[in-house]
Amino acid sequence: MLTAHRSRRNAAANANNRIRGPQSALTEFLAAQGISAADIHNDYLRRQREAEQAAAAEEAQANKENESDDDGEDTVELKKRKRKEEKALNKIKQTKEFKKRKFEEQRDNGSDADDDDTIARQMMAKNKPLPGQLENCEICEKRFTVTPYSKSGPDGGLLCVKCSKELKDEEKKAQKVDKKKAPQRGRKRQTESDRMMGDVKPGAKSLIDACVRKVADVVHDIDDFGDMPDTLLDRLSQILSKKRVMSPRVLNLFLRDDVDHIDVYDCAKLETEDFERIFAHMPHLVSVNLRFAGQMKDGALLYMADKCHSLRHLQLGATNLITDMAWTEFFKARGHQLESLKVSEVQEMFSDGIVLQIVQQCTNLKRLKLRGCSHLTDISVAALSHLTKLEHLTIAIAQHLTTPDQLISLISKLGPNLKTLCLEGYDHEPERTEEEEEEGVNFHDPILDTIQQDCTQLRKLRITGGSHYTDRVFAELFTGWANPPLTHVDLSDNRWIDNNDARGPVDEPVGFSSQAFKALMQHSGSQLQQLNLHSCRHISHEALLDVFDGQKRYPELRNIDLSFVTHLDDVVMNGIFRSCPSLTKLTVFACFKARGAEIPQGVAVIGLPNATENIVIQGFMDELLAKALA
Repeated sequence: MLTAHRSRRNAAANANNRIRGPQSALTEFLAAQGISAADIHNDYLRRQREAEQAAAAEEAQANKENESDDDGEDTVELKKRKRKEEKALNKIKQTKEFKKRKFEEQRDNGSDADDDDTIARQMMAKNKPLPGQLENCEICEKRFTVTPYSKSGPDGGLLCVKCSKELKDEEKKAQKVDKKKAPQRGRKRQTESDRMMGDVKPGAKSLIDACVRKVADVVHDIDDFGDMPDTLLDRLSQILSKKRVMSPRVLNLFLRDDVDHIDVYDCAKLETEDFERIFAHMPHLVSVNLRFAGQMKDGALLYMADKCHSLRHLQLGATNLITDMAWTEFFKARGHQLESLKVSEVQEMFSDGIVLQIVQQCTNLKRLKLRGCSHLTDISVAALSHLTKLEHLTIAIAQHLTTPDQLISLISKLGPNLKTLCLEGYDHEPERTEEEEEEGVNFHDPILDTIQQDCTQLRKLRITGGSHYTDRVFAELFTGWANPPLTHVDLSDNRWIDNNDARGPVDEPVGFSSQAFKALMQHSGSQLQQLNLHSCRHISHEALLDVFDGQKRYPELRNIDLSFVTHLDDVVMNGIFRSCPSLTKLTVFACFKARGAEIPQGVAVIGLPNATENIVIQGFMDELLAKALA
C-alpha cells in the first residue's frame, strides 16, 4: 500500500516537471534578451491610457464643433437646426410680449440698445412649462395644470382658467370702447365731406337732413318722392349728383308737373332722349340748370324752345354737341324772355356769331356768364357792351384772341350798373416801349383804373390768374374807391410766376400782396362775407398779423380761403378766429406752419391734417360771442 502511494506521487512530480519545462525555458529566453514581465504590463497600461486620451480628445472636438455656429459648416443637420432656430426667433418677434420687451429695453437704455435677435434669444431661453406640468398663475398665484390652451399673462407668465376668462372679457370691453371712440372709416369720410361743405354742427344731424340722406342711400328702391318741398328736392339732387348716381331712372323721380325749375348737377349718365323727356314732363319750367350735359344735342335744345314758354333762367354746362344753328334758333325763339344765361365749358360749338345773336335777341338779360368759351374774340367782347341792362357779368374767354383795350371799353360802358364783375384768367403779356419800361408803366393799370372809376355799385368782385398786376395798383383800386364795401371778393392766383426768380421784383411786388391786402380789408372788411386769396403767396406774415390781430373785427366774414399763403401760421389762425366771430369755414391747404391752433366749435378748417384733434370742445366760442356782444 505504501509502495502504491509513492508510485502515484512520483508520477505527479514527473508530470509537473514536464509542464514547467517550457515556461522556464521561455523565462530564461526573455531574461537573456532583457525583457521582463513588469515591462510588458507597463507597456500595456501605457497604450490603454493613450487610447483613452485620444478618444476623449475626439469627443471634445466633436462637441465643440456641434456647439459652434460656424457659417462655413455645410452639414445637413446644422442647416436644419439653423432653420428651426430662425423660425422660432421670427415667431417670437411677432408676439406682443416681444414688442413690449423691446420697448422697455429702448426706454430704459435710451436707444436701440439690444438687437432684435438678442431679445428673442433671451425670451426663447425662458421655456414655458409643457402641457401636463404644474405652474403658478401669474395673477392669482394659484397652482394649476398647464394645458395647450393656457393663456399668457401681461408679464409673459401663464394664467389659470378663471384669470384667462376675466382677462379676455376685459380685452373685449376695451375693444368695444375703442371702437365707439374711433369713427368708422365710412363715417369719417362722410364727416370730412360734410366739413368741405361747411357743415360742422356738433351732435346729431337734424331729422330733415337725416331723412334726406337716407332717401339718397335707397333712391334705387323708391318709386315716387311724393310732395317733397322744392328745397329738399334741390338738396337731393346735389347729393345724388355728388355720388354720380343720377341715372335715367333716378331722373324720373324729379319730373313733376307742379315744379317750375329743374336742377341736375351731373348729367353725365343721361342720354339725348332723357333731356327731351325733361321738357315734355315739365313744360312750365322757368329755370333750367343742367351741368355736364355732354349728351345734349340740337334736338333737345330746340324741343326746349318749343315746349318751355315760361323760360327765364338757363344754365348749361359742357354742351359741346349743340351747333351754332341750334343756338341761333333757340335765341330767336326764347331770347327775348331770358333774364339770366350761363354757358360754361363749351370749347368748340360756341363762336362769335352766337354772342352776336345773344346781344341781338336777349335784350333783357341781367345776368350773363361765359366761362371756358375758347373761340370767342374781341368781336364778342365789343358786342357785349350793348347789353346795357346787365347787372352781373362773368367772362373767362381765350386770352390770345382778345386785347385789354376791348375789355376796358366793356367795363367803362357797363360798369355803372354792374353789381357783379368776374374776370377770370386775364393775364395778357404787356407790350411796352423802352420809355414805358423806364417809367415803370404797367400795361394792366388801365383795367383796374377803369374798375375804380366806373364801377360804383359792385357787391362781388373776382379778378383771378393775373401775373402782371402789381401790388401797388391793387392797393390803389381799394384806396379811395367810391364803391360801397364788397361782400364777395376772389383775388386768387394773382402772383409772380418765374421759375428762375420765385420772389419777383422787390421794389415793385407783382401780384396781390401785403399792401393790397391791407387796403382791401380796410375798404370792405366791415361787410365782407367771403374772401378767397388762394395762392397769393406774396402776402407777408406782418400783413396777416396786422389784419387779423384779434382786435379788429370783421363781423360778416364767414368763408376764407388762404390756401398756399405760406406765411400763415398758428398765431395768424388764432387771430382769424378772434377777429371773425361769424367764421364757419377756413381753407388752409399747404399752410405747413399752421398745425397747433385751437379750432373753435362750428368752424370747418379744411386742409389741416389734424384739424379734428384741435377742435376746442367747449368754452372758446361762448367767450368769443360774449366779447363780440360786449
